[in-house]
Amino acid sequence: MNKTTINIIYVLAMVSTVVLVDILFFRHKFWERLVANVGIILVYVAFYFSFIKNR
Repeated sequence: MNKTTINIIYVLAMVSTVVLVDILFFRHKFWERLVANVGIILVYVAFYFSFIKNR
């Protein structure tokens, strides 16, 4: 697979994780949802720079 395909799959996985966590755990809690979303995105960014960017 080329780099563009890997990036698209990675972004789709990140978006689906954020949406699922929002729906399952933090539906009516704004600040908790915001903090969880930022945390999820930071984990994905760290994983990207650690493993995928060097590929």
